[in-house]
Amino acid sequence: MISYEPLWNTLKRKNISQYQLINKYGISAGQLSRLRANSHVSTHTLDRLCEILDCNLQDIATYQKNNIKTENLNNTEK
Repeated sequence: MISYEPLWNTLKRKNISQYQLINKYGISAGQLSRLRANSHVSTHTLDRLCEILDCNLQDIATYQKNNIKTENLNNTEK
């Protein structure tokens, strides 16, 4: 899963509020809602955030491996 937890820390460090993202930089409230929920956002949004915050992708998102066990599809034993 992609986590946007680093985004909130970067915003705080750069002294940029969610209000400013919406009103000054044109990031939609819907995009921020999806980011808060660690939901799907476009790469365009990620690119814009990196541009606005003058940061790298790892400063706004991290990958966290899901703990879902998968079955070996080639397993013929039942």
